[in-house]
Amino acid sequence: MNKKLLLIIDLQESFINESTKFLPQKIEKLLISNKFDYIVFTKFINDDKSDFYRILNYKGCMTEKDRNIVIDTKDYRVIEKRVYTAYNDELKSYIDSNNIKTIYLCGIDTDACVLKTTLDLFENNLDVKVIEDCSMSHSGIEYHNSAINMLRKLIGNQNVIKMLGSVNND
Repeated sequence: MNKKLLLIIDLQESFINESTKFLPQKIEKLLISNKFDYIVFTKFINDDKSDFYRILNYKGCMTEKDRNIVIDTKDYRVIEKRVYTAYNDELKSYIDSNNIKTIYLCGIDTDACVLKTTLDLFENNLDVKVIEDCSMSHSGIEYHNSAINMLRKLIGNQNVIKMLGSVNND
């Protein structure tokens, strides 16, 4: 049986702004759709020793409040990460131990963490689908659209999908 994972990337307080404010409601709709066998959230952790802080001067996700996932994670697994990709040892083990074959990805930022995680999953021979209408860049629609176009080229047009409707708030 083809087990399906919904992987929700960095739906955190620090990343919610005018560009992303519609995402929590859309992702909650995905959660109640019963289309997935497993659901995992990721949480980006930043600190003053990270390159995000030191080189990029990024000060988000440094406090518990900023790191907070903005919807109820219930009893779902939450994987912490300190880099762009969520494809770490914990996620690899989770995928293997649950015999997951297809991974549906969504969340924030399409142009960074969603993109990097998708490419890492693809390069490790996993069937990965990016849910375009449940992803966004907190830097704006232009960055999101650029990343979506790159993903279509890099993982195949058929692997960038829509599950709920338009990208903006509907």
